[in-house]
Amino acid sequence: MRAFSCGVCGNLLVAENSVCVSCGTAQGFSPAVMRFVPVDVASGMASGSAVQCANLAAAGCNWLVDDGHAGRLCVSCRLTRTRPNDEDAAAVAVWASTESAKRRLVYQLLDLGLPVVPRSDDARGLAFDLLSSARSPVVTGHADGVVTIDLAEGHDAHREAMRVQMGEPYRTMLGHLRHEVGHYYWQVLVRGNGLVGNGLAGGQGPASESPALQRFRHVFGDERSDYRQALRRHYATGPPRGWAAGHVSAYATAHPWEDWAETFAHYLHIRDTLQSAAAYGMVVTGPEEPGPGVDLVALPLEDAAAGDTIGSVVGTWLPLTYALNAVNRSMGKGDLYPFVLTPPVISKLGVVHDLVVGVRV
Repeated sequence: MRAFSCGVCGNLLVAENSVCVSCGTAQGFSPAVMRFVPVDVASGMASGSAVQCANLAAAGCNWLVDDGHAGRLCVSCRLTRTRPNDEDAAAVAVWASTESAKRRLVYQLLDLGLPVVPRSDDARGLAFDLLSSARSPVVTGHADGVVTIDLAEGHDAHREAMRVQMGEPYRTMLGHLRHEVGHYYWQVLVRGNGLVGNGLAGGQGPASESPALQRFRHVFGDERSDYRQALRRHYATGPPRGWAAGHVSAYATAHPWEDWAETFAHYLHIRDTLQSAAAYGMVVTGPEEPGPGVDLVALPLEDAAAGDTIGSVVGTWLPLTYALNAVNRSMGKGDLYPFVLTPPVISKLGVVHDLVVGVRV
C-alpha cells in the first residue's frame, strides 16, 4: 500500500486512520482519488459530495462514499452481503477487523485496475458473506462470485491452531481474502464473465476460445478435472512428494483452481509489499559481503509498468525478502517470507501478472 499524509498538517497517516493523530483533523479515504481527505465532523462530509461511510461507528470504516450511493456505504462495505447481527458483540468485533483487512484488499484491487463491482449492482459482481461459526458451521470458500469467510479466522488463537494443523507456514485473514477473491478473478480474467471488455479473457464468448484459458491450462493444468474428488484426495493423502518444485504451497497441488488462487494471492502479497517498501523508501543494497557473483541491489517501484515482466518484479522482490527475513530472525521470529519461488512457480506468477497488468492496456 502507498503511504498517505494529512492534507492539513502533512503528518503520516496509516490505512486505518480516521483522525490525524497530529492535528486532530477527521480523515476519510476517498476511492475516487485514492487518498485521504479532510472530513468536516459536523456534517460528515468531505470535499464535493463525499460523505463518511455509515459503517464508521460499527466497523471502524474510514472510507468515503463519493458516488452518491443512497445506502451511504462505501464500495468496500457494499461488497459485504451478510454480516453478524449487532446483538452478537463478539462476532461484530471480529467482523470489524475483517472489514479492515477487506479494505486493504479492495484498495489493492482498485489500484491494480481490476473491476470491483458489488454483486448488488451487477449479477456478475462480487459479494462477501462474513459469518460467525460460533453457533453453526461455516465453510470458508468461493462460489460464483460469493466469498464466504468464517470469522473465527479473525481470532489469533484459532487461526494459529489451524495453521499448525494444516502445516502451513503462513495464515492471515488478508491471505484468506486474497485467496478466495482469486477464485473470483479466475472467472473474470481467465474464463471471462464480461466485466473485462478488452478481449483478454475472451469477453462473454465460449470459454474454449479464450487465449487466457488456453494459457492457464498449459501452465496450471486442466480445471475440468473433478474438483470435489481432487479436494478429497488432497485431504486424504496430502500433497505429492516434491510438490514445492512446482507449486507455491502444498494446497496449490489440490487442483488447478486452487493453484491459481494460491498463486493469485501470492502475487497480491508481492505487489502490495513492494509498493509499501517503495512508499517508505526501503532500498536493499547489501549485505556488505554477499558472496561471489551475487547482486542483491533492489530499488522497489510503487507501480509495475505495463512493460515490466514477472522476471523484473521477482528480481526486485527476492532481495527485499532476504533482508526482511534477516531482520525477523534478529528479533527471534521466523521468516517473514517463508516461501521459495522456483522457475515453474514464477511462470505461474507470470500468467497472473500478464492478465492483471493487461487489464489496464
